[in-house]
Amino acid sequence: MPFRPRYTGLIAKYHDRLPVKDDSRLISLGEGNTPLIRLNNIPGELGKDVDIYVKYEGLNPTGSFKDRGMTMAVTKAVEEGSKAIICASTGNTSASAAAYAARAGIKAFVLIPDGKIAMGKLAQAIMHGADVLQIRGNFDDGMRLVKEVAEQAPVTIVNSVNPYRLQGQKTAAFEIVEELERAPDYHCLPVGNAGNITAHWIGYCEYSGRGEGILTEACTLCNGHCRYASAIVDKRPVMVGYQASGSAPFLRGHMVDDPETVATAIRIGHPQSWDYAWKVKEESGGWFDECTDQEILEAQRLLADREGVFCEPASATSLAGALRDIRHGTIPEGSTVVCTLTGHGLKDPDIAIRQSSDALRTIDATLDDVRRAITDRL
Repeated sequence: MPFRPRYTGLIAKYHDRLPVKDDSRLISLGEGNTPLIRLNNIPGELGKDVDIYVKYEGLNPTGSFKDRGMTMAVTKAVEEGSKAIICASTGNTSASAAAYAARAGIKAFVLIPDGKIAMGKLAQAIMHGADVLQIRGNFDDGMRLVKEVAEQAPVTIVNSVNPYRLQGQKTAAFEIVEELERAPDYHCLPVGNAGNITAHWIGYCEYSGRGEGILTEACTLCNGHCRYASAIVDKRPVMVGYQASGSAPFLRGHMVDDPETVATAIRIGHPQSWDYAWKVKEESGGWFDECTDQEILEAQRLLADREGVFCEPASATSLAGALRDIRHGTIPEGSTVVCTLTGHGLKDPDIAIRQSSDALRTIDATLDDVRRAITDRL
């Protein structure tokens, strides 16, 4: 029986669709190749004839989709001779940047909002050896500072303003098409900085062989060879972006100066991919909507409790919005829906434990008490 070649990361797999030189040193931790999980229990409870899949990006090396973009951004930074990278972050970008910088043997500087980052993400950045700077401000303040610093210091920005980030992240769309053997009818994502919804649309455009619109504008790095590759599928999905109500500039129609939500990964009021995301909505025939913190946490709990998939709150925004639109018929019956889960639930364990206190009971260490506790729940 022949063995499959060892998977060595998304750049190696999709080398012909990425702007990487043949002799580039690839900075990889084996990212990508994440599971597309068909939900078995939740659709039945809806009473609707829909197929719902979740793309579980929390199983990337540092636990979030950021690794897809970071392998490209850091590979290109090293290729261009950079000795240090810098980013602003609500948490996941800092963890990913720190890990890939460590892998590359270069320095990482990360700016995070003081007191506004989940401990799991902060622990990752620290353990991977990043210089962590906590600023008295939010993500948007950090992003402004990073841009200013990069003009004066020899560091490469690895936030999604770095176009190579989107090039790496587009590969999630490739994997979905390959597994489904077609594009889904609807693709639902949480939206914060809006780079991911942009990147997915670029990927779907490439695999459909479409060379117009956002792809022409955003995918100039490959000198055109990606845009005109042979088509893999003949359609693209409707793209739907969901935001947290307290951090929803796309719903307000303008930037939000003081965003606030329990979903820290999308607590962003000034999205860096603002213009691109609006074009994704227009080109795909999609829409933006918002979810309350309560809806987000309920979806997080539902997914873990009914399907065994544990994602961080921001990730659950995609499912919360999709379920509501399926119930209301905005997403019609008979549809195939993919929801991106951007990060693992262990990124923010405090939120999970806080909303699950009823699951913890203290009893005496006796057989009778244990048996009674079990039988009471059966």
